[in-house]
Amino acid sequence: MICGVRVEDLEDGTMRKIRYLDKLVDELAQGKAMEKILRT
Repeated sequence: MICGVRVEDLEDGTMRKIRYLDKLVDELAQGKAMEKILRT
């Protein structure tokens, strides 16, 4: 779940990518390593 929206519920591929990027930025802001985020 990202920003209150389940990724699986997003039909539009572009919106899905935007949500994934949003989640990535949030986790980077929390100090997580990029390699660790991409593996999960």
